[in-house]
Amino acid sequence: MKVSYYPGCSLDGTAIEYNKSLQSTARCLGLELQELPDWTCCGASSAHVTDDKLAVSLAGRNLLIADKMGMDLMVPCAACFHRLKSADKALKAGGSLQGLEQKYQGHFKIKSGADLIWENIGERALAAKIKKPLAGLHPVCYYGCLTVRPPKITDAPDPENPMAMDEIMRTLGAEVKNWSFKADCCGGNIMLTHPELAKKMVKKLLDMALEAGADCIVAGCPLCQSNLDTRQREIMDENGQPYHIPVYYFTELMGLAYGDPQVENYLNKHFTEAKTLLKQKDLL
Repeated sequence: MKVSYYPGCSLDGTAIEYNKSLQSTARCLGLELQELPDWTCCGASSAHVTDDKLAVSLAGRNLLIADKMGMDLMVPCAACFHRLKSADKALKAGGSLQGLEQKYQGHFKIKSGADLIWENIGERALAAKIKKPLAGLHPVCYYGCLTVRPPKITDAPDPENPMAMDEIMRTLGAEVKNWSFKADCCGGNIMLTHPELAKKMVKKLLDMALEAGADCIVAGCPLCQSNLDTRQREIMDENGQPYHIPVYYFTELMGLAYGDPQVENYLNKHFTEAKTLLKQKDLL
């Protein structure tokens, strides 16, 4: 199966372990990711609060490339996904692209990484590739805001209870915990401008994950993963409550289940130590 692929800036930099683990997982599943040639920044996160036409045009340029390729488009970064979906809606409603004459058709689907893998590959194919089931792992799956809300942009069928990562993790053998905070905000970019407020939001998510009985968090968004992963020490120092909750990309755990030999290299990039739990579960 072939799909077009827009990695976005984060997966080429700070979230490169997400990109590499996703690429490896896709190869294992026979999913051919055809990266958009000459893709450029989609404008996340600042263009849409600066200039509406600029926001549509930055994302729209990439949509025109995907239009020519004519395949479903995987967008693993939640912010990029939201900007491309927003531009898709705007263009189909009659919006224009500054400086670009090509007419946008949009005869393809734009999907997040987890949604595309679950919907296009399916449970049977995912289960068939398992070499090491994730038995004994008790994650909560955290989707954040931008892949699900607002549903008029994201087309999420259940924006308060998305399920793709949950289903993938269960298929791989993990004992996924239910919780009511899978689509709550982690603070996003306000971690840069109002860090004290954002850290309170992150603390709530960490507390609720522990209350749900989770031993780790599974994410599919570079910014969400970063906020939850990198701020645990600060929050612990400020509040005196110990936190050590690994925050994995769902693709890293898929790679673990599928025998990707590079998994330890991905996990070495985490701020919150991520290998001990997996060794305790005899998964690494």
